[in-house]
Parts: sequence; C-alpha cells; structure tokens
Amino acid sequence: MNSESAAERIDTTKPHPARRYDYWLGGKDNYAADRESADAVAEAFPTVRLAAVENRNFLRRVTAYLTAETGIRQFLDIGAGLPTAGNVHEIAQGIAPESRIVYVDNDPIVLVHARTLLNSAPEGATAYLDADLRDPERILSHPDLLATLDLNKPVALMLVAIMHFFTDETRPYELVRTLCDALPPGSHLVMSHATNDYLDDEDVARTREANQRSGVPFQLRSSAEFAKFFSGFDMVAPGITSVTAWRPDEWRPHPRAEAVSMLGGVAHIS
Repeated sequence: MNSESAAERIDTTKPHPARRYDYWLGGKDNYAADRESADAVAEAFPTVRLAAVENRNFLRRVTAYLTAETGIRQFLDIGAGLPTAGNVHEIAQGIAPESRIVYVDNDPIVLVHARTLLNSAPEGATAYLDADLRDPERILSHPDLLATLDLNKPVALMLVAIMHFFTDETRPYELVRTLCDALPPGSHLVMSHATNDYLDDEDVARTREANQRSGVPFQLRSSAEFAKFFSGFDMVAPGITSVTAWRPDEWRPHPRAEAVSMLGGVAHIS
C-alpha cells in the first residue's frame, strides 16, 4: 500500500487521460502537461472536444436506459475520471435511489475529488477504488467493492472511453473478459471506443503521430476489432454504432459520426 497521500502522488509533469478528458470537457482540474497532450491530439483531430462531450452523453443515456428499462441497480464504472455533471450515481439514483455504484480510477487527482463521487442517496451506496484496470483481480476482490456490490446479482460494467488507452500488447480483450467472467447472468457490458472507421489512411497516420507526441498510449480500433470485446454476448439494440446514434435524444441535433469517431455498444451477459 502506498504511504503517500493522493495529493503527494499527483505528477503534474506527465499527462493523464482523466485530466486530459477534464480539459476537453472544460474542467479546471488539469495541468500544463495535460493541456499540451490534449492540444497535440486536437491538431490531428480538431473535433476531439465534441467527441468527449458526445461520449459523456452516451454514458448518461446508457445509465438511464439500464436503470429504467432493464432494472440494473449495480454499476462498476472503471476509468471513471474526474467528477462532472451527470455522473453514473446521479443518473442511476435519480431513477432508482437504491442503486449502488463503484467507481475505479488510477489517477490520484480523481481520488482527491472522490468525495463528490461518494455523495450517494441514502437508499443506495457508492464507493471509489484507487486501482488500475491492468489488475482486474485486485478490483474484483477489493473489500470496498465487495462491501458495495453483490456479485451474485446483475452488474453493469462500464468501460467508457478507456480501452483505447490499452494497446494490443497489454492484452485488452483478456482484461475485459476477466471482468465479465466474474459477473452473473443478467449483467451488462457497456463500452465506447475511439475508432478509425471514418478516417482515411492519411488521417490515421496523422492521428497516430499526434497520439505518439501526446505522451499517452492510444490505439484506434475498427468496428470489427471493437466487436471482439463483445464476443459471445447478446448485443442490445441498436448494436455497435456511433455513440451519437445509440438511442439518441430526439429533441436535439446530432453531430456527424465522422466528427466524433467514437463507437459505442451495450451487451447483455447471459
């Protein structure tokens, strides 16, 4: 166990995905290294801020759907990031106050702000784990998770905009399958992922070079590569699609899929 406090562990000299995402969403909990990394990505993909916003909207719609229409009352949100309006527990407990949520992230600045994530309705519960997806067994066996979630009852595993930070050599499919194998029938897998489906070869090369300069490991994946995460599970309609097209709100215009370049999908684990 690390004896340093969360504040002491924050390294402001290296960019982190959670803080970079916070910058794209207009937050203030980021540093120069995060902003420089984010701007490097934006040079090659100028609509990245829009992608971040639409990804967050996807998270909110999925959470509302699972709570209101499937009866899910337990959520495991890995790669939760910094608190912002419309966190999973706010959406779920707004519909079903008894909902229980465990957030997981490995950025100590998220731990500093975890009090916001732990502001649960009295009927439900929330917990925050300072842990890394690269060690799924530690997440699944963590006492705070086991005290908050009942792994004998359905859980929604939320891996939203996180797996593109896991390149193939980190065995991303194995990591996701380890987590899913621990969940009972009736659970759901929720994922979104940056894609190269809408990019030509020149755009792909430009994006790859920008991501290398950004200092954050990153891998775009095609629809076929993304679908492998859901292998053996039953996809919820409309299946794998742009996050903007997954059960969209009807009252507002939606950006083109190319401008977002983010795939989303929800699967039922039977």
